[in-house]
Amino acid sequence: MKIPVAYVFRNLWARKLTTLLTAGGMALVVFVFAAVLMLDAGLRKTLVSTGSYENAVLLRPAAQTEIQSAVYREQASLLETLPEVARGADGAPLVSKETVVLIAIPKRGSDKPANLVVRGLPAMGIRLRPQVAVTDGRMFRPGSSEIVVGRAISEGFDGTGIGETLRFAGREWTVVGTFDGGKSGFDSEIWGDVDQMLQAFRRSAYSSVLVRLDDAGRFEAFKARVEADQRLILEVRQEPLYYQDQSKSLSTFISYLGVALSVIFSIGAMIGAMITMYAAVANRTGEIGTLRALGFRRSSILAAFLLESLLLSLVGGVLGLVIASFLQAFTITTMNWQSFSQLAFGFHLTAAIVAKTLAFSLVMGLVGGFLPSVRAARLEIVDSLRAA
Repeated sequence: MKIPVAYVFRNLWARKLTTLLTAGGMALVVFVFAAVLMLDAGLRKTLVSTGSYENAVLLRPAAQTEIQSAVYREQASLLETLPEVARGADGAPLVSKETVVLIAIPKRGSDKPANLVVRGLPAMGIRLRPQVAVTDGRMFRPGSSEIVVGRAISEGFDGTGIGETLRFAGREWTVVGTFDGGKSGFDSEIWGDVDQMLQAFRRSAYSSVLVRLDDAGRFEAFKARVEADQRLILEVRQEPLYYQDQSKSLSTFISYLGVALSVIFSIGAMIGAMITMYAAVANRTGEIGTLRALGFRRSSILAAFLLESLLLSLVGGVLGLVIASFLQAFTITTMNWQSFSQLAFGFHLTAAIVAKTLAFSLVMGLVGGFLPSVRAARLEIVDSLRAA
């Protein structure tokens, strides 16, 4: 005979406080687990969405970031002549020669400075990033000491409001606008005119060159042409993959830390579930004996208590996910260890994270409820009825 599922639900409902406390403990563990996965997904989404597969980034060989790279003017000019490079309606090659440096600015309400990325780029560089839009003020004028700042910077750093000035590279730079990078890594950058940046930082070479290809499918041909040209000793990467590489160190740290915390907390949650289920077995010994006397098999008793534990964990998992979903309203600003600059990103909930989190909660319920369920199934009819 099979035990009705209604029996399991009635027992959970009859012990409301115990059910709520156990499910709440599991919800906290699930919340931590889901938050870590969402943080890692948010980091990846922020950096991957920074680029387009139609764009190629060219750097000095072995350079991990644009800050470490140098592209000479002759090399940048030669790239404009390659046949895979797209051209605008006016025939101009869609190539952006850029310089990237780090500066230190104190955060709002703090005297401690943080590294920020300053990107010098021409008008073409803005054109190649259509996801970026000025939300307040205006874009900087070419040939001027004007800058625009990303949304994350304007919200968190001193001197970045429109009309305010920042001093770096021996100059005063006026903030004339704020831009929204569409939740990409550009939200954590400061932009200005590339020629003015080169002069101010006393640089003779660009940091990188961004190239728009006439067809994303011609990337391999473009890469092969660059590698075969001895005048172009440069490394070619697709823009999204380049930015994805920038997240590896931080993503690995978040993943390892999250797994460690989740394992530690899940042990406590499983012990709590086990104690709850052992108490349920002890309090329902008479019921178990009656069910066995009515003809219910040991396997049915085992399945009933396992189902009860799984339902507890599922409730905790859903509750933890609901709470974790509100984290998407928050933005985290931290150091990107790859570029040693500040990076703002948010939590991002995906279907895969929901599935992994619910599976994690069910595993906790299965492990925590298995031994109590086995004990319930092994109770003898006579002993159970006598104890009742």
